[in-house]
Amino acid sequence: MPIEPPVPWSYVLIRILFRIVLKIFYGTIVVEGVENIPQTGRPCIVCANHTNSLTDALVLVTSIPSKRRNMLHLTAKSSQFGKKTLTSWLIEAAGTVPIQRRKDFAEGVANNDAAMAKLRQTLEMGDAVCLFPEGASRYHPTIAPLKSGVARLVSAMLSRNRNNADFEISILTCSITYMHRQHFRSDVLVTFHPPLNFRPKDNTELLEPVNFDNILNVTAHMHRQIANGTFDAPSWDLIRAAKMATPIYAPLGTAMSLGDYVRVTRTFLEAFKVGRLLSTDLAGQEAGDRPKNENDQLREDLQAYQSELYQLRIRDDRIRRPLSRPVIMYRMVLRLCWASFLLTISLGGLALWLPVAATTFYAVHNFKKTGPIWDTWDEIAQYKLVYGLVSGLLVYTAAIFVTLPIFPITSVAVPVLMWMSLRWFEDAVSAARAFVALGRLLFVDPATLSRLRTTRADLHGRVVNLAVQGLGLPDDPERYFVMYRGEDKGRVVGGWASNTNYFSVRRRRKRDWNETLRLYEQFDYPPEDS
Repeated sequence: MPIEPPVPWSYVLIRILFRIVLKIFYGTIVVEGVENIPQTGRPCIVCANHTNSLTDALVLVTSIPSKRRNMLHLTAKSSQFGKKTLTSWLIEAAGTVPIQRRKDFAEGVANNDAAMAKLRQTLEMGDAVCLFPEGASRYHPTIAPLKSGVARLVSAMLSRNRNNADFEISILTCSITYMHRQHFRSDVLVTFHPPLNFRPKDNTELLEPVNFDNILNVTAHMHRQIANGTFDAPSWDLIRAAKMATPIYAPLGTAMSLGDYVRVTRTFLEAFKVGRLLSTDLAGQEAGDRPKNENDQLREDLQAYQSELYQLRIRDDRIRRPLSRPVIMYRMVLRLCWASFLLTISLGGLALWLPVAATTFYAVHNFKKTGPIWDTWDEIAQYKLVYGLVSGLLVYTAAIFVTLPIFPITSVAVPVLMWMSLRWFEDAVSAARAFVALGRLLFVDPATLSRLRTTRADLHGRVVNLAVQGLGLPDDPERYFVMYRGEDKGRVVGGWASNTNYFSVRRRRKRDWNETLRLYEQFDYPPEDS
């Protein structure tokens, strides 16, 4: 069994630092399928979808337990190397292998022979390497066709070890799903799928000289695994409609894990993709001869309902559970008092967070000016993480310097104060968001609310019918997910837990996986033609 070399101290440091930064930036990172990760010493290629630039690699590095793999060798585009920036230093210090892209060179020629030799050497030592087979980070609703490089690398490794009966190499596919990639305190789901294992004696079709169709078959299998674990659609409007169908089917407060939420939403998404495809195929027929596609019509009605809610700045849950005006005003008073109290006790720590917030806002604001939206959206989270890390360390250093006589106390007290103030501020924003949402209800015309309730009742019947009769989802989601949800991370369970977790040291217990640290719901997808 190959023995991995010692892990570089720089890699250990980077993993610790970014585990802390990711914990702060994202509200909850839920990792599924850890048992599928091959143990240290077994050659492994980790492959994931790539929508969030360097952040994707950091999420993978921090999501793989060191007990399973003590190191994950990263790859990155060569244009990020050799620069006098913190990002460049972090990439190089972590032992990242540079990959050349044709579009980064004027002559359009990329030579990755040295990179492939390094990867082969790393794998033969029993290490794990990370490759993003889409070839580039891109913020699009659909996963790009995967490059064949991973399958070709497997073929080369099998051929080099064709006489070693015990040699085995694995492709570990992973799906990364960001609720909101670049927004503070959003949530992330990381799903590791069962590995694809290859041996020379069992996969002779991949030994050189290899038929390229066999390479394509492996690549297609990888694509299916990755796509089946996240949102993958030809357009953003399909994803938005699926995200609207989920809370109508499983209303706010359902004890549903993040993994369950993503899988239910993806089930609706697949139905809407089929409906869109059927409508497209029938578009050339005469209107009177064209059969009506119920799923596509449901999607359009969900989008219309969602758009109206967004214009009114109210949420579906406020339509589902009508409240009288006295109850609305009573709840507004409670929310305002609670938000004010939480904001007050968090002010001391928020003063320390202010330089961090100002630095990241300024950096991202300037970065967005450097290129078109399609070329900058996938790097916003990366900039926030890096600049947040630097400014946060400077704030911590300054706080220790100012309180030098009692630094043994402040070295611990400062990060504790900053963390707890962030937690309380997050709950304060949640209470303020509820206050604002309730206030808007007072200004919506009663006739409009009545019409929306009628519309929602109709949508609810159609969504539940599609879910239960067409998609095989449980007919009572609120009861089902309570009984079968398994480990429940980041979600309120019972009234006592809901109240006590306002002061939880670990994390805020959310009722809605789409929450961010904003006073309004996020629908910030780029234009379809960007």
